[in-house]
Amino acid sequence: MTFKVKNVVYIFIALTTIILGVCSSFFLPEKYYFDANLIRFDPWNEKGLIGSYSFAMWFYDILRLNRLEYYFVAIVQLPIIFYLLSRLGIPNIFGKLVLRNIIVWTTMLIFAVYLSIPSKEFINFVYILIISLVLISPYKLVTKLIIVNVMFIFLGLWYRPYFSLIPILGIGLYLGKFIKIRNKVVFNIISGLLIACFISLSYGLIKGEFMSQSSREKLNKRRVGREDSQTIIVSPIETDTFIGESVGVFYGFFSVNFPVNGLKFFYKPQVMAFILWQMLMFVYLIYYYHKCLRKKKEYLHEEWFFHFTFAYLIVQGVFEPDLGSAVKHKLGVFPLIYLALYYDQDLVKRTSKSIKYVIRKIS
Repeated sequence: MTFKVKNVVYIFIALTTIILGVCSSFFLPEKYYFDANLIRFDPWNEKGLIGSYSFAMWFYDILRLNRLEYYFVAIVQLPIIFYLLSRLGIPNIFGKLVLRNIIVWTTMLIFAVYLSIPSKEFINFVYILIISLVLISPYKLVTKLIIVNVMFIFLGLWYRPYFSLIPILGIGLYLGKFIKIRNKVVFNIISGLLIACFISLSYGLIKGEFMSQSSREKLNKRRVGREDSQTIIVSPIETDTFIGESVGVFYGFFSVNFPVNGLKFFYKPQVMAFILWQMLMFVYLIYYYHKCLRKKKEYLHEEWFFHFTFAYLIVQGVFEPDLGSAVKHKLGVFPLIYLALYYDQDLVKRTSKSIKYVIRKIS
């Protein structure tokens, strides 16, 4: 009975999302389609094979999806997303009314806004899902980690540079669990943020600008006063010094994952809904990360769902320009978040070791 319920709920959520995705192009404001229009029309002929925008333009052009109306794109993309996500496994508890399911169901409904149109996140989602399939595969853990880390580095070199930082931060978070300290999760996150600060320092020594300074801060200073600048993330102090950059990294991390500073938009229901969603997801990820690390022998494979997920959340703290982008970009790595939220639901395919016994006949 549980098996049937979980599949019925999954199909219901999928169909609801597809219907919303088809309808969304008729009522969402134009600002939601800024990136989609760029990718669709490619006004400056930027399509190519390297870089997120260039590749997305090439991808949608070569498949002729940029010739379709957005509601047709939703009909194509959303079923693909739900089919691929189902390949990770639908946990037995999926059909139950529990808080982590509500977080996952809500996220799936948000697909209708950001993944139903030409977007970089659709491509990102598919790539991260392949990484997730490797993580739950029956390969040895060392083999998995080699493959996954190479895939992250390649994704950084080919598509979005900041993904190259995930292997470094992921390994740093893994090593943190060997430190004897009461609250390993808090220690790991702070350690990961400090690693990100020192990476930014190294980058600054080479390039002359720190990472968040050259990406998020520079972009947002140009956006101040514009219509799309209301939820931008700007460090409380200048990021042109190492201390300032470190403050910016920590501030950015909490702004995109636990955005209490966004509560000032109490008069905007859609912003408040996204903020509540991000807060709940972040709290639950921390809660399950803590539970997972407490049983490190039982969840040797599953703990990497969290190491890589939190590595990405830390990276968001460096590069994410605003709260809206934070939501959209989380959807691109949702397969990892999905695995983390259901880490205890036996999604990893473990090989059963056969033991051969030799029976000697005693004469």
